Amino acid sequence: MNTLVDDAKQHGSAVGLEVDKITINGGKPLRGRIELKGAKNLVTKAMVAAILGDTPSVLKDVPNISDVRIVRGLLEVHGVTVTEGEEPGALVLDPSGVAQAHMADIDAHAGSSRIPILFCGPLLHRLGEAFIPDLGGCRIGDRPIDYHLEVLRNFGAIVEKLPSGIRMSAPNGLKGAKVELPYPSVGATEQVLLTATLADGITELTGAAIEPEIMDLINILQKMGAIITVDTDRVIRIEGVDRLSGYSHRALFDRNEAASWAAAALATDGDIFVGGARQAEMLTFLNVFRKVGGAFEIEEDGIRFFHPGGELRSTIIETDVHPGFMTDWQQPLVIALTKAKGVSIVHETVYEQRFGFVDALVEMGAKIDVHKECLTGKPCRFGQRNFKHSAVISGPAKLTGADIEVPDLRGGFSHLIAALTAEGRSTVSNVGIIARGYENFIGKLELLGADFELEG
Repeated sequence: MNTLVDDAKQHGSAVGLEVDKITINGGKPLRGRIELKGAKNLVTKAMVAAILGDTPSVLKDVPNISDVRIVRGLLEVHGVTVTEGEEPGALVLDPSGVAQAHMADIDAHAGSSRIPILFCGPLLHRLGEAFIPDLGGCRIGDRPIDYHLEVLRNFGAIVEKLPSGIRMSAPNGLKGAKVELPYPSVGATEQVLLTATLADGITELTGAAIEPEIMDLINILQKMGAIITVDTDRVIRIEGVDRLSGYSHRALFDRNEAASWAAAALATDGDIFVGGARQAEMLTFLNVFRKVGGAFEIEEDGIRFFHPGGELRSTIIETDVHPGFMTDWQQPLVIALTKAKGVSIVHETVYEQRFGFVDALVEMGAKIDVHKECLTGKPCRFGQRNFKHSAVISGPAKLTGADIEVPDLRGGFSHLIAALTAEGRSTVSNVGIIARGYENFIGKLELLGADFELEG
């Protein structure tokens, strides 16, 4: 059995999904209402932040996704007690018994997740040392941990590479540092925030990521007692404090999931109300959604996304860090662009190998060509590195059913949309990977009237 299939089964079984295939009868519009919980990209980091406190934390609106289960397992092997809160989706995280874990236990719980690297700063503060195994993640490009290791070295950590993983220690404690990121990496920014809050002195981070999930993590750390300022020029300053307490926080909604269901509504000629979605964090997506021909209505409790009729329009999209168009938004929206009249261009500037998912779409009848050049005219860091990172989509194209294997999280949800849009039957394999970031996506498909069958 290959690693991808193993990963799919592991992620699916973590949330009670015991099947690895779904057969979809396409061509039926998705209609109805679904509800969002907290953002995967915030919740997992907020759970790690609880290690920094000397009292328990309460995190609300936690989705039942496999990435959350992985982090919960990692916290528990490190001695953090995790229990269910008073309301559904709430977790109580008590770090009073935090302790070093065995490498084998960390490796067993981490699987393909990259989250263990973010444990390092908090564990160095609490225990003076940290261990991490080799790290995995979706196969969408080179996401090295070099940024993280260099950041930790800047704070005074000693990094030793071992055959089984990496050991870090801080015999003299961690000190505030000046850190300049060559690219606004979300993960590296999170690493700095989680490490600097208890470091001795002032930390200045230049070139920081400022995604809404980063800002919500800052909100959490401030509730814990941290002193953090954010300038308009991507500079974040953290004044180290002696202690942090626990927090109580309701997580930011998952804007990536919101955009995915919006794209599904548009591609299937459907009408989906996404409860919990908010306009401010979706601003850039909403502009592009409207340009393509989609319609939306902003309500107090969510956003309605629908196809208003008529032809969809081709467009040019360039992914970028916030406040640009998110890389996680482009894959689901590409399915709608196959139905748009004319030629669309998507220039991917965040992950260099994110177009692996289009091979299946071409087999289904999509007209997509992938190129090495920066086709929007704006050079990016991948332009001279021989990566196929620009896609040309010609439409409208009629998709027909096919057998598809999920390659990664967002690409997998995009394949679901393609199968829902296509004429005839499609079988999508390795669907457990989708459970990494989409809570109860099978139940939501049922609520929206999708025609499908589950297979073992």
